[in-house]
Amino acid sequence: MEDIDKKELSERDICTKFITPAIKQANWKERQIREEVKLTNGRIIVKGSTTSRGKPKRADYVLSYKPNIPLAVVEAKKNTHTLGDGMQQALLYAEMLDVPFAFSSNGDAFLFHDRTGTFGKVEAEIPLESFPSPEFLWQKYCEWKGLDEGRQKIVTQNYFIDHRKSLRYYQRIAINRTVEAIAKGQNRILLVMATGTGKTLAAFQIIWRLWKAGVKKRILYLADRNILIKQTRINDFKHFGNAMTKIQNHEVEKSYEIYLSLYQAVSGTEEDKNIYKQFSPEFFDLVIIDECHRGSAAEDSAWREILEYFSSATQIGLTATPKETKDVSNIHYFGEPIYTYSLKQGIEDGFLAPYRVIRIDLDKDLAGWRPEKNQVDRYGTPIEDRIYNQKDFDRNLVLEKRTELVAKKVTEFLKANDRFDKTIVFCENIDHAERMREAIVNENPDLTGENRKYVMRITGDNPEGKAELDNFIDPESRYPVIATTSKLMSTGVDAQTCKLIVLDKRIESMTEFKQIIGRGTRINEDYGKFYFTIMDFKKATELFADPDFDGEPVEIYDFEGENGSGKSRDMDEENNREKYFVNDVDVDVVIERTQYYGPDGKLITESLKDYTRKTLLKDFESLDSFLKYWNEAEKKQEIISELEERGVLFDALAEEVGKDLDPFDLICHVAFDRPPMSRKERADRVKKSDYFSKYGENAQEVLDALLDKYADDGIEDLESLNVLKVQPFDRMGTPLEIIKRFEGKNNYLEAVKGLENQIYTL
Repeated sequence: MEDIDKKELSERDICTKFITPAIKQANWKERQIREEVKLTNGRIIVKGSTTSRGKPKRADYVLSYKPNIPLAVVEAKKNTHTLGDGMQQALLYAEMLDVPFAFSSNGDAFLFHDRTGTFGKVEAEIPLESFPSPEFLWQKYCEWKGLDEGRQKIVTQNYFIDHRKSLRYYQRIAINRTVEAIAKGQNRILLVMATGTGKTLAAFQIIWRLWKAGVKKRILYLADRNILIKQTRINDFKHFGNAMTKIQNHEVEKSYEIYLSLYQAVSGTEEDKNIYKQFSPEFFDLVIIDECHRGSAAEDSAWREILEYFSSATQIGLTATPKETKDVSNIHYFGEPIYTYSLKQGIEDGFLAPYRVIRIDLDKDLAGWRPEKNQVDRYGTPIEDRIYNQKDFDRNLVLEKRTELVAKKVTEFLKANDRFDKTIVFCENIDHAERMREAIVNENPDLTGENRKYVMRITGDNPEGKAELDNFIDPESRYPVIATTSKLMSTGVDAQTCKLIVLDKRIESMTEFKQIIGRGTRINEDYGKFYFTIMDFKKATELFADPDFDGEPVEIYDFEGENGSGKSRDMDEENNREKYFVNDVDVDVVIERTQYYGPDGKLITESLKDYTRKTLLKDFESLDSFLKYWNEAEKKQEIISELEERGVLFDALAEEVGKDLDPFDLICHVAFDRPPMSRKERADRVKKSDYFSKYGENAQEVLDALLDKYADDGIEDLESLNVLKVQPFDRMGTPLEIIKRFEGKNNYLEAVKGLENQIYTL
């Protein structure tokens, strides 16, 4: 190998010739070494109505003691870099993957970083031939984690291997941390994972490993919705086969090992309904409570009773939204979360869908409404004289034209996008959900005529609607398209293809708000679901600005105060007060604006112009510095993509400033106050210049068509050779024949570069 000039080698060659052999020589087997491991999918960037993805995070090497038990990451660099150049990246990935050891190498040696503190020195250089063996790192890992031989046996228990469903890095952390904690004797565990990030899959692997290791022999899995039990049983838990049963009809069969149950099915007000008491308190040694925010930690809730009965069992609470109020605390019961994977992190990693918000404020909501003297409603009932405002609408007083206006705005939005986009409309109560259904039916007579299930009310009291819930959730099922609801769909319903969430309901609980937003955060690429829209009529999205929205859960349990009942207070219980129905008061939209999700995980609430200006001025202090950067770029499209990743929303900005402006003009205009030119004006200016004169007629025809293409579609097409395959170029010959007009590919690319320079002279 002496005659190889290392400096000339690519990063890939450094890996294959130096790093991989060094790792293998240290006794790492093929199956323990994974190369180019994709950790995230790359954040979804919403551009108007299209999307792109940011760069995914990839680790050069992840080294595992056993499958799904990673120990180290190795970051490789070309030999022109220093040994430690990859270390910061390696540490980022090590932290992300929850592994203690990080290595960086340029092919000369390794720089080793120890996060455990068991080596004495944090960083040290080690020769290629001295890479540590898996056994050595595992021993250090166990020393760090306090795992003796008995505990190691549990922690190294195999995962269930499902080749169709590979685990994401954060699921692996949640599973491994839980199994480790249980191996070390912890009996109360809280896992916080955002909706749509696979809590049930994590629960399955935790149970599988503990069950197979013989540590937990009888397991109870509790959820509060039939649909959750059904989804769990047929999807993630199906591998338990005949060892699993569902407790139903108040019958207890004690020969199974895995029990699934609705907590309502094992508890009730009358003593004979508490069938869990037919099991001895020691019967289960593991109890898992899914969606444990729904009242489980309140001291007199039904779940709490079950948990206390089986108090000798290890108990794991799973939730997207730990409940922390004056009366109810998950943390007080389960302890601090052992792991939290937040909505913000999920969106950042590209595993969850980002959102945009359309805020619509209505005049009567903002100013209130007062009846005239002796005014009666449509049924002749005298209306109590006072000012009615947003808190009253659809609870104490119904402005029917308000409902019609909301239905109209929802319909307008769907007509502008896709009328078959699955939509959930959250209403104040069941009566409001029914009236909203009628109003949407009346706005869409053509589609509801084709199929009555185009709009359905899906509420707890309505068997016909409830029967359609599965169809609404099923991506394969076209109907129902629009579901109006009040409470039923705010939690635990896996609506993967929901693209529009309408909030016409006052939401004052952060837990409920997070759950509702969670209905839209799933991505389904097969059905084109990459982001979703929240249409907010009740200022509910102001909760996004609350630091608690994506903050860590903090215990705020009130020990002194009286404990609440912990029962989920169902808004669907109608108020006993008189409700007035007014059908002759006009309601208008005062303001409508779209807000986008920024790269920092917050909604951009200022104008896009101001936001863009601020973002750009962080990178470019003057127009000259921007122009230098732009002109030196090999491909302009790369600059555009890079700025999009940093949060510049070119498509939305173009809608606000002027549709046919190039990103270049948008930047010069918005950040540096230059008068903008449209793409057509730029193209026409080049045509009038003498740039074409140095090319023959055949080449001029191509350049002329490229300019037209730029005027219509922008710079992206110009920079790709694929443009030569589409109209009007396909009429000029094959891409090869077109390039021949320029006497070769290099000359063609040179001509395009020159064309770009002409386009972008100020």
